[in-house]
Amino acid sequence: MLSRLFKIVRWLFFLGIIGCLLPFVWRFLIVLAYGRHTATPEQVSPARVALVFGGGIHGNGQPSDVLRDRLDVAIELYKSGKVERLLLSGDNSFENYNEPGVMLNYARDNGVPFEHIQPDYGGRRTYDSCYRAKHIFGLDEAILVTQEFHMSRALFLCRWMGIDAAGVTSDQQSYVRIRWFQLREVPATGQALLDLIRNNPAPVMGQPIVID
Repeated sequence: MLSRLFKIVRWLFFLGIIGCLLPFVWRFLIVLAYGRHTATPEQVSPARVALVFGGGIHGNGQPSDVLRDRLDVAIELYKSGKVERLLLSGDNSFENYNEPGVMLNYARDNGVPFEHIQPDYGGRRTYDSCYRAKHIFGLDEAILVTQEFHMSRALFLCRWMGIDAAGVTSDQQSYVRIRWFQLREVPATGQALLDLIRNNPAPVMGQPIVID
């Protein structure tokens, strides 16, 4: 009886270890598979639209360091002629939290014409941003702008949704919370797989919007 109980406990222990390791293995495979789709602003092939992901705003209405760097790189792509339009996708699910509005104002204040900016107010998560880029804004190709820690997951989601996406990383500095960002990507990348398999939770939808 004790011998059988010991075997059960041992197998449960091994299964627990495997369960803990699987998200890290999946994350490693995604980074390995999609890292080849990134390039520098100078090397990336032109595309009509750059998709910029939200990255947090401060209480004073200013973009976080992470978000500001994403916007700066996207603005550089626009001014160098690599893209013609910016799709700024962020969270606007709370009354006093409007990422796309802050992103739009920042891009406009830094030389991008208002008519060349398309805010996406339904980009609560990376999954939503990619889904809406394809099904609301009709993108078949795009340049994704985000930091390296987030890029592989963004490319994985967008490419699996039918967007021919390339990535330009926006790591312009050392971030105070970089270890936390990197660690958070492990469960987030696993969740991205579940989202694609189950299509749950459903993305924020709406009427199609043509990016002129």
